[in-house]
Amino acid sequence: MSLYAELKHRAWASNLDLPRFGLVTKTFGNASAFDAGRRVFAIKPSGVPFDALQPEDMVVVDLQGRVVEGRLKPSSDTRTHAVLYAAWPDIGGVVHTHSLYAVAWSQALRSIPVLGTTHADYVAEDIPCTPPMDESKIGGNYEEETGRQILRAFEERSHENVPMVLVASHGPFTWGTSADQAVEHSIALEQIARMAYLTLQINPGTPQLSDALLHKHFERKHGSTATYGQDEADERTKQS
Repeated sequence: MSLYAELKHRAWASNLDLPRFGLVTKTFGNASAFDAGRRVFAIKPSGVPFDALQPEDMVVVDLQGRVVEGRLKPSSDTRTHAVLYAAWPDIGGVVHTHSLYAVAWSQALRSIPVLGTTHADYVAEDIPCTPPMDESKIGGNYEEETGRQILRAFEERSHENVPMVLVASHGPFTWGTSADQAVEHSIALEQIARMAYLTLQINPGTPQLSDALLHKHFERKHGSTATYGQDEADERTKQS
């Protein structure tokens, strides 16, 4: 049995969620799951249809992008995932999709402004769009440069507080403490992108969400004062 069976299963399950939630078309997108202790991650194989994937098809690679285990070629975005894991070893999953509305914002080269509380529930600032990549970097190791492009966008912002980004002219990347959470952030990002687009179609002059409402919603779900959901003590009380 593979030493990486559990890691491969996590990556496989997260990849299957992408078409289930309408985040990918054909083979456009990928998810990976990271093992920080062994400094390897499992990722979707390149070009394989999602409905044909099996756990054993996942490819395990190290942070230099070298295949550790797998019979198929890893995703063409592998080097981007590797750059993010190397820089942010606290994350456990990365997702890249070509979901419709998030891609539209990235092609328009626009960050997504905070217009409502759904956005604020996840991120307390605009969802950033990177600057376009210059031609010299496109001609080099493009996938690695995509990862570095993301890192530059986070030199002055927290990847923990903003677990998502739009890569200019390309599409969204999200991450989380697990591959499951990275998928959740991709679902949220696509919904936020769609809501923002529709809002600005209805009223192009819609103002940013007020600071008071922004922080109220963000802090309900994040940090030491979060009140959203059930804590372990509450669950034990219910079960007793």
